[in-house]
Amino acid sequence: MDGPDGGERNNDRSDPRDARSGPQRSTDDAGDRRPRPGAKERPDRDRVTIDDDGVLRWFLETDDRTVTVCRDAATIVALVLVIGLLLFGINGTWPPFVAVESGSMEPNIQEGDLVFIVDDGRFVGDDAVAGTGIVSLESGRESGHEKFDAPGDVIVFMPNGDPKRTPTIHRAHFWVEAGENWVATKADREFMKGASCNELLSCPAPHDGFITKGDANPGYDQLPQSGAKTTVISPEWVTGKAMARAPWLGEIRLAVGSIQALTGIGSAAIVIATGVVTLVLLGAAAGGRDP
Repeated sequence: MDGPDGGERNNDRSDPRDARSGPQRSTDDAGDRRPRPGAKERPDRDRVTIDDDGVLRWFLETDDRTVTVCRDAATIVALVLVIGLLLFGINGTWPPFVAVESGSMEPNIQEGDLVFIVDDGRFVGDDAVAGTGIVSLESGRESGHEKFDAPGDVIVFMPNGDPKRTPTIHRAHFWVEAGENWVATKADREFMKGASCNELLSCPAPHDGFITKGDANPGYDQLPQSGAKTTVISPEWVTGKAMARAPWLGEIRLAVGSIQALTGIGSAAIVIATGVVTLVLLGAAAGGRDP
């Protein structure tokens, strides 16, 4: 039988397991706390602000959406300028590319292509004529020098030397000297459309230079109402040689060129604007993809 103090002794006894286990850790300890669903997070002490970090660091590191868009645009513009300067150092001409506006050089160069050009004194091929750094189709056939799947260099020039006219990108076929009857000496009758020297203002040649033609055109540029509608191309009118093409990118350049015609901006601004337009198009494409 239990005595009168049996219950008290039982109550005073401590479970040895309690002593060994030590204080029980609450599941609400601060170290384990996580934001509850729907609860607002406390401001990040490391968040960049203009007041604490200055405008420059804030602009470079903030996550604000408007600023990040501006920052990305500035990065693209800087890259375009750096690439443009590098190309200028390599190519020796500015701007370092031209956009093709017609199909006169098809199929070797397509309308809408962006063509990278170099100064005619750089990357000179064998058998360049008259110290110009340009290999004509005539001399290219002998040396094996080809550009865009045909003999000879493709050149960019100002028709009749007029800087107000749109530059033309055509192949240099052969070199003529002042006073030469080039129709009789060098012309391919296939590309003369039946014309004789007496019918051409450019024959005899008024000065030294190149006879040119678009690969897709039926006649030389020096014929009336044909191709670039120009006389013999003087070397001083040549602004560069075509080296490579990038399909379709010329469409962006042409769009920006239309803006230039309306605003009068310079060629450097065109390079920058082309980069910005490219950024916008790439951003639009990226925004259209599923996450």
